[in-house]
Amino acid sequence: MSRILIIDDEKDLVMLLEDELQARGHEVWAAYDGQAGIELAKKQPDLIILDIMMPGANGFDVCRAIRDDVLCPIIFLSAKQSETDRIKGLNLGGDDYVVKPFGLRELLARIEANLRREKRAQYINAENRRTKLYFGSLNLDLKERAVKIDGKPLALTRREYDIIELLALHAGQVFSREHIYEKIWGYDAEGDSATVVEHIKKIRAKFAAVTPSVEYISTVWGIGYRWNRI
Repeated sequence: MSRILIIDDEKDLVMLLEDELQARGHEVWAAYDGQAGIELAKKQPDLIILDIMMPGANGFDVCRAIRDDVLCPIIFLSAKQSETDRIKGLNLGGDDYVVKPFGLRELLARIEANLRREKRAQYINAENRRTKLYFGSLNLDLKERAVKIDGKPLALTRREYDIIELLALHAGQVFSREHIYEKIWGYDAEGDSATVVEHIKKIRAKFAAVTPSVEYISTVWGIGYRWNRI
């Protein structure tokens, strides 16, 4: 059983999803505005369904407020169909983006797919004997999902950490933007590899602020990115 938080001001939709998800054995929490959703997110659900267009704190505001502390998958719901809005949602830390109106079966399939990916990731991390990796002054703790440089933790979003972990576990191997996107966001995510470029820029900026002389991630022009063995 997974704990699913729905944050949406459309009560009829929330009730419909609640019934469907409970019938599949999930525990459902519901919030009808952004602030209530932020409070419920502190209980650490296993997945969040987050509407964008809500009065007060909208879905983007909610994602910004919770993403650093809440690591579970976030599926955005929105009537906005533009590529710009989809990329914005993904860059803020969303894992999937579903446009309204949507087919109920499709949304339920996306929910289950995100839950399966999350469980696989947790299993891999739990079973991986190498719980800590060291690259010069940088320490990557797979169990704690944390990066420290000179013993000080680096503030990372969930997706930023995921990219670092993927590259660092395969140091020296070159990953294309498309491969990174598929590994981190999933094959069925609605978006493109351009969001990987933005995440890499943010990661590099955070590294540079602490260790400007060390290049952890190299660009292999025309191919993708590589984690360097320091």
